[in-house]
Amino acid sequence: MKIAFIGLGIMGKPMALNLIKAGHTLRVFDRNQATMEELAAAGAVRCGSSVETVDGVDLVITMLPNSPHVKSVMLEDDKLADHMPKTATFIDCSSINPVASREIAAALAEKGIDMMDAPVSGGQPKAIDGTLSFMVGGKQETFDKFKGVLEAMGSSVVLCGDVGAGNVTKLCNQTIVAVNIAALAEAMQMGQMCGVEPQKIFEAIRGGLAGSTVMNAKAPMMMDQNFQPGFRIDLHIKDLNNVVDAAKAVDAPIPLTQSVLEMMKILHHDGDGSCDHSALLKYYQKLTGEVLHH
Repeated sequence: MKIAFIGLGIMGKPMALNLIKAGHTLRVFDRNQATMEELAAAGAVRCGSSVETVDGVDLVITMLPNSPHVKSVMLEDDKLADHMPKTATFIDCSSINPVASREIAAALAEKGIDMMDAPVSGGQPKAIDGTLSFMVGGKQETFDKFKGVLEAMGSSVVLCGDVGAGNVTKLCNQTIVAVNIAALAEAMQMGQMCGVEPQKIFEAIRGGLAGSTVMNAKAPMMMDQNFQPGFRIDLHIKDLNNVVDAAKAVDAPIPLTQSVLEMMKILHHDGDGSCDHSALLKYYQKLTGEVLHH
């Protein structure tokens, strides 16, 4: 399949590489020349502009930071919707506000272009090894047509409902991940302060009910004080702000989400916004003056 891939950042680049490995023809453009060279070396068609990427494609995929970026690329500044073939489909893998997804889909429908929102979970490691989880919103027939493309980048691809349902599900995911990481940091810090080695806490708990993918991924990072980003605090703040907006629209109570969002905002103001979200541990370390260790 001939695909235009827009957004070759920490997630988009490995996703694009996996599509190339699966045999798809990718047309790409990015301002980062090193990224362009890497994609071209892997077999992508290197384009001179974002508009050029959509020439004659079957599918346009975006992986961008937030709602305004997707609107800008598709409808406002780059206006890719005016340049892509009307027979092509648009899949947005960005994590954005579901209201924005529905607005973009409605605007594209007026131009005769079908859209699905398909945000992902798994962070950079799973983007690299092609085991992301896709939460998809759109028509069943569109989902059936392009499910194989998403499976080239992920191990789980689930249709959650109409357009917007993918991003609603992603917001649920981001709430659970954020609260889980905060609870893990809180418990590990408290356990160490009570005299038990964090590694022993991790080994004892990981196989029980409290064990989780989050714990397996983030506990070792916390004990190593390794906060290199797989998923940055600032991006999680963006997602939780979208949770707040979505919850407000339907009057849903989100006290836990609000609490963790405030913790993340404090970390951002302390200069830790570019750290991995496992750096929620730093919130507790700053309160206690004690550093978690193995």
